[in-house]
Amino acid sequence: MTFLAVGINYNTAPVSVRERLSFPTDILESSLKGLLRVKDIEEAAILSTCNRTELYCSSSLHNEQTLINWVAETKQISIEDFAPYLYFHTDRSVCRHIFRVACGLDSMVLGEPQILGQMKTAYQAAFDAGALGKNLGKLFQHTFTAAKKVRTDTAIGSSPVSVAFAAVQLAQQIFDKLSEQTALLIGAGETIELAARHLSQQGINRIIIANRTYDKAHAMAAQFNGYAISLSELPNHLAEADIVISSTASQLPILGKGSVESALKKRKHKPMFMVDLAVPRDIEAEVDQLRDVYLYTVDDLQNTIDQNMNSRRLAAAQAEEIIDTQVDYFLAWLRVQGAQSTILDYRTQAELARDDALLKALALLKNGIPPEDVINRLAYSLTKKLIHTPSTQIRAAAENERHDLINAAREIFKLTKSS
Repeated sequence: MTFLAVGINYNTAPVSVRERLSFPTDILESSLKGLLRVKDIEEAAILSTCNRTELYCSSSLHNEQTLINWVAETKQISIEDFAPYLYFHTDRSVCRHIFRVACGLDSMVLGEPQILGQMKTAYQAAFDAGALGKNLGKLFQHTFTAAKKVRTDTAIGSSPVSVAFAAVQLAQQIFDKLSEQTALLIGAGETIELAARHLSQQGINRIIIANRTYDKAHAMAAQFNGYAISLSELPNHLAEADIVISSTASQLPILGKGSVESALKKRKHKPMFMVDLAVPRDIEAEVDQLRDVYLYTVDDLQNTIDQNMNSRRLAAAQAEEIIDTQVDYFLAWLRVQGAQSTILDYRTQAELARDDALLKALALLKNGIPPEDVINRLAYSLTKKLIHTPSTQIRAAAENERHDLINAAREIFKLTKSS
């Protein structure tokens, strides 16, 4: 049995190639069943995200070309159009790769946690499709164990490395309870959506989304049970905001010192936390002069992010050591599975010898032979049966100068030198 992995990711292939090789949820089950019909493929799983597509297989043969041909046929794409972007892993390398992926060590953002959830989704899809067996199923289970250990024993995911996350974390440091605060988010792009998501996850009391296009603000606000306004309504709602995060493409400031000063008066100078993530700035620099405002720019957060990224890199080095150990544990388990049939056969042989000797002993007891004599005969007979075949094989090994077998026998039976 061989583990095989074939894939592309954000490092090896442009999005134009990745999108052609993606496996959306609605075709995943049929694709997995199709992959199982490929000759020599015994188990299979497909991990497909915006940043990577990877096939994990258990096969009776080491043959990546079979997988490449299947991808080309399934996705209706010429091999020459995607083969140069592929990477391959086998056996130990597969184990190490899948562990690193699940831990976020192979991600665009080092240590990001979303990939573990995507890995679990891939596992569930393969399980539901009947594509997982004992070995690949165990590999995924051990992958989740390794990822949990890395998250628990290192700081790989504890430091924010996106400006949106850093902004929300900073807000948590300033306010004791976000559940009592109102956040005003200006813009409707990806950064603002991330900020809204993080705030929502941290239990923010209320979210207001402001955008030049009201429909976009409304669509985003609906996701987070928020309230949408247009930019022209900002002066009417600014005083409600304890937290302001802005990220637009405007070439001119959206919030000036005067409008913020007016809002502070309405708030009776209750402090405001403001984060300007836009370049050029959405909030006039002079706002920082106001006594009750904590204003941070994208540069302020970038310093935090750089420090956190260094922290993650140090944690990643620890994670690599944990992964190496976990790979050894899994491969040890896998090797034991290879010996299971031998152990079972040996146990069966011993049990047959035991049952035969026991039947003869019971017959002797029925015939009136003294129990002490029966026990002695049973011990002698059983010992003779158990050592006969190994003794014969060891003699044959000596005759054929198979000293390796003799040494192996001494090790297996833990023999000590007789005096």
